[in-house]
Amino acid sequence: MRSFGLVGYPLTHSFSEKYFSKKFQKEQITDVEYLNFPISAIEDILSVFATPNLCGFNVTIPYKEAIIPFLDELASSAKDVGAVSMVCIKRNSSGGIEKNIGYNTDVFGFEKSFINSHTKTQSLQSTKSISALSSFVGNKALILGTGGSSKAVVYVLKKIGITFQYVSREQKENTITYNDLKPQTILEHRLIINTTPLGMYPETEDMPDIPYSFITSKHLLFDLIYNPEETEFLKRGRLQGAQTKNGLEMLEAQAEKSWEIWNSVV
Repeated sequence: MRSFGLVGYPLTHSFSEKYFSKKFQKEQITDVEYLNFPISAIEDILSVFATPNLCGFNVTIPYKEAIIPFLDELASSAKDVGAVSMVCIKRNSSGGIEKNIGYNTDVFGFEKSFINSHTKTQSLQSTKSISALSSFVGNKALILGTGGSSKAVVYVLKKIGITFQYVSREQKENTITYNDLKPQTILEHRLIINTTPLGMYPETEDMPDIPYSFITSKHLLFDLIYNPEETEFLKRGRLQGAQTKNGLEMLEAQAEKSWEIWNSVV
């Protein structure tokens, strides 16, 4: 029995275990299991590595950067981004760990979800279809949050030629604070991407502190959160006429990419 799983804290919001369990059942894959590993400190990752027959795991908030020192090697995807969203565990013939390799599948998931032209929206999203990405090239994006997930978003935006501005609660280099957001800032940045956990289940009433009243029908709001299906961030944007998209398609795409890599490496 091969084991895979998810490392993060907390994990009450996550659909990953359910997604993989359904996948295994649907595809009649009977020799694997998917487990949650809610660790409250990154040092506890050592106990996760000690799990018998563990062949890999996904990584979520807040450990996408903190896990790097505990890995033996980074694939080019993780090196380029500076964050890890998935780990492969290569074992020797006796079952011992030979090497831990970190990958970034968030880039694949975000790029696929964001770039694809959409002919229909998911329920609770804007009734307008999301146009092809080309309509946003040459425009500006606000990235809310500076954690590991934001690094994958930045990587994709740079790749496709969209300039961006980081927004955080704290003043940092190349970053403005929420207090710095003026009406003109919102109007000039037609793409707003939430990479923070604000609004994630169970704290569904939370949302990034931006001036929503200046969002227009020309905006696209993208939230990496998928639980709830419509965050307060997306709801506020939708009510202003903006196009909206949650992180469910991104989750599914990166999950399938993880499964592909696990089966080609492990």
